Amino acid sequence: MKPTTRWSHRLAIALLAAVPSLVALPGTARAQADYPSKPIRMIIPLAAGSAVDNAARVLAHAMSQGLGQSIVIENQPGAAGLIGAARVARTVPDGYTIGGFNDSILTMVPHVYSKVDYDALKDFDPLSLVGTIEWGLVVRPDSPIKTAEDFLAAAKASPGQLKFSSGGVGSPQHIGMALLAEQAGRLQMLHVPYKGATPGAVAVAAGEVDAGFQGLGTVTPLINAGKLRLLAVGTRTRLPLYKDVPTIDESALKGFFFNSWFALVMPAGTPASIMDRLSSDVGKALALPDVREKIAAQGMTLVGSSPAQMRTALKTQFELYRRLIQDNNIKAE
Repeated sequence: MKPTTRWSHRLAIALLAAVPSLVALPGTARAQADYPSKPIRMIIPLAAGSAVDNAARVLAHAMSQGLGQSIVIENQPGAAGLIGAARVARTVPDGYTIGGFNDSILTMVPHVYSKVDYDALKDFDPLSLVGTIEWGLVVRPDSPIKTAEDFLAAAKASPGQLKFSSGGVGSPQHIGMALLAEQAGRLQMLHVPYKGATPGAVAVAAGEVDAGFQGLGTVTPLINAGKLRLLAVGTRTRLPLYKDVPTIDESALKGFFFNSWFALVMPAGTPASIMDRLSSDVGKALALPDVREKIAAQGMTLVGSSPAQMRTALKTQFELYRRLIQDNNIKAE
């Protein structure tokens, strides 16, 4: 075989070996260009009927109109969201699985449990913050505690005696009150965990505990029914819905702020073109007046964000709660 022939032969073999990858690239690009070509599932690691679940259903319906494909909600509660979150993390990042998470799953739970089958910072691509859930300090209507300042004074006067409820060890209700106690001078209070936020709120109304720090979407019906009294809110400014209720910052503890949020994530490695498409559709959906109204009815303040903005918020909250949980030795039993 002549040298030139040998070279041509080798070149032919090299080209043949490269054919599969050359063919695959247009196919991958075409699949992304045709996205979405089938229904998308949104996994909610929380029970149906929760504020996040209700808001997710409103958002999913609106996004479906723009995408031309349905978004099917799948609830997978259990183990404080660990099971559903791990399922999202392990899914193929092809754009057909979205995680609808509260911030606890990403920023609190990973520090509370000794075994977590996902890395909150590495196993998900943040898509968008959807909205923040505003919080308030509540007591029963006949409580001698009349203000947030009274509440902190009572906790200081009787260390370890004042009881507060939560939705469980490491729940946002627990972490929020722990943050308040720490910033007020490491107050000692008795934590009484319940199986969910709503039972924890009902426990305050029933007088089983002295107080609770709860998402307003959970306690507003009880406040409106006269079964709970709202002392103060955890926002930076007063809320339009409760114009006469002060913030904790202005009434009891300067600089205090706490909220939680509902966010969308994708499995890590989801193609950028798909992330851009979904991010755009989230923004369009959140701009619709009826969507804004329905999500606000869940006690949320609409935010919306780019993936980069959400990643920054995630890292900040993750580190804040890591320190808080470790310093207070908060561990799931």
